[in-house]
Amino acid sequence: MTARRGRTLAVVISLTVLLAVVVALAQRGADNAAPPGAAPVAATTGNPASAGGAERAPAAGASDAPLVIVPGRPGEPAAELPAAEVRDDSPPRHNSMDTWFVRMMIPHHEQALEMARLAPDRAADPKVRALADRIRASQRPEIGVLRAWLTARGLSAEVDGHDHGTMRGMQSPEAMRQLAAARGTDFDHRFLRMMTEHHEGAVVMATDLLRVGADLTLSEFANSVAVEQGVEIARMRELVPS
Repeated sequence: MTARRGRTLAVVISLTVLLAVVVALAQRGADNAAPPGAAPVAATTGNPASAGGAERAPAAGASDAPLVIVPGRPGEPAAELPAAEVRDDSPPRHNSMDTWFVRMMIPHHEQALEMARLAPDRAADPKVRALADRIRASQRPEIGVLRAWLTARGLSAEVDGHDHGTMRGMQSPEAMRQLAAARGTDFDHRFLRMMTEHHEGAVVMATDLLRVGADLTLSEFANSVAVEQGVEIARMRELVPS
């Protein structure tokens, strides 16, 4: 009887020790799972919202920059990229040839206007006077367009050290003095010859720009100059006496 009690007591003691070990291990696991004082985290099932239904705050460093849809290559889907990462691969709006053309065409047009202003008081043929009127009506506003183009880009109209007299079609100071001194048919002949050369130079300048220029507006302008002045050249050749 005494031996049976001893065995029973030993079993009870063993069970008590085992229970204490299990409780200690469970407590250590809980301590490792969350730091002291940490609030319990609610379990989620695929929903990014935190406990209580509130949305999680954006991760540190997340960008709020707007996204830009960038078309993909043929057969590829479009992509969304931050605006700051999208490069501007568009061609330049103008190049050095565009700027040179504008700076040269302004004094070129100005000389044509100077010649055309002489016609009303000097020309004998009314067709010559009418032609001069059309030149003034077209080229005066074109100078305004060219100057506005430079102003919009913060560019000066001046070209230091350039002799505008070397441009195609430009008439020499002496030829201009002789034209101003002429009257009647002498004026008509000089005017038609000089203005034809002048227009031919402008057509060449416009054609050069159309081959090399980058600005679409200037290309349209140059095309208009080439066409209109080409028509006027044909008219002036018809007016020249045989």
